[in-house]
Amino acid sequence: MIGIVYYGAGNIFSLTSALDRLGISYGMIHTEADFEFYDRYIIPGVGHAGAAMQKLEETGLVPIIKKLTKPTLGICVGMQLLTAYSEEGDSNLLNIIPVKTLRFKDSSAYKVPHTGWNRIYPEKENPLFKNIPQGSHFYFVHSYYIEYNNVYTLSSTDYSLKFSASICKDNFYGVQFHPEKSGTFGEYLLTNFAHI
Repeated sequence: MIGIVYYGAGNIFSLTSALDRLGISYGMIHTEADFEFYDRYIIPGVGHAGAAMQKLEETGLVPIIKKLTKPTLGICVGMQLLTAYSEEGDSNLLNIIPVKTLRFKDSSAYKVPHTGWNRIYPEKENPLFKNIPQGSHFYFVHSYYIEYNNVYTLSSTDYSLKFSASICKDNFYGVQFHPEKSGTFGEYLLTNFAHI
């Protein structure tokens, strides 16, 4: 059963709607004690990474999140929170995965935010991408990206430069795209996570 970390900075409705469609059981995590009721976790997130980190710190859940050993998935800003630092708000984040979150440079060819469907290319064998072909489309909405690092990049995509569409370290996973808004392959990914 999935525990969704509730800290006031996530688009819970679209995520829970997708889990409901898929018949995946979930509940909300508000306190440290709630973690023991679940066998995996999702950290959602939309908006400003620095503000999201502040809200997460205010819950008092940061120390236990850093020590989690069960599968944990960060989505969008939730993925960015797993990194060490974001240029958005000059913010120190959880530093679970030692990479940085950087801002896209706006140009005539590449508007910021990066919004819409883009192909992703898995770079490592991982059960999170089971039955998801190379070059499958996922839905993105973001102005900041996670720098590419071949140690932690699980899949990559390109928008003015190559960056991490998903990352992984030990039991922690992050996806920059929104699987809950990405149709069939997004549903595959959420289902895969539920069985890791």
